[in-house]
Amino acid sequence: MLTLSRIILAPVFFVIYLLPRFFPALFENESGWTVPVLWTIFIVSEITDFFDGFAARKLKLTSDLGKLFDPFADTLVQITCFLCFIIDGIYPSEIIPAILILLVIYREFGILFIRNLMLKKGITLGARIGGKIKTVTYIIAAGAALLASSIQRLSVHENLLPYFKTGALIIFTISVIIAIISFIDYLVIFIKAEKNQEIKLKQ
Repeated sequence: MLTLSRIILAPVFFVIYLLPRFFPALFENESGWTVPVLWTIFIVSEITDFFDGFAARKLKLTSDLGKLFDPFADTLVQITCFLCFIIDGIYPSEIIPAILILLVIYREFGILFIRNLMLKKGITLGARIGGKIKTVTYIIAAGAALLASSIQRLSVHENLLPYFKTGALIIFTISVIIAIISFIDYLVIFIKAEKNQEIKLKQ
């Protein structure tokens, strides 16, 4: 239920974030109310991300479904956030190139494909350390980006806006590199599983 709540909150974040953009006449100079709402959704999403894993381990409720459901919810929340920042225009293309988001999406589809192949072999491939580090850097980058968005919407400390944009870009770029490295890690595991199966068949 905790994991499911993140999946539900992701589109809610998307809609609220973009309301002022798609209905400017209704929210002209009055989009400040979205800031505390968005921060609440963001913080609740990340807190539930921690507690669902903690509760599963503490109560010994880990399952194959949970091992796949949790990273799926993480990915959904993260991609939703970054798409918001791009669509909103807070990040022009020269600050967050679309290629970075594209690499993330390709990576996630690649992981999904590998996990499906592993499931056919009876192996549930949960999140690995590289994926967890990637998730942490995504959260930090999204937080910096949301802070930049908040500054812009509230029109306060606007002199700090470029710093938060640059910081978010740097962190996000690092997380994309980590994401690619972790994909290679998953790929290596899949190749090893394939070789082990071939050996068993020969025996």
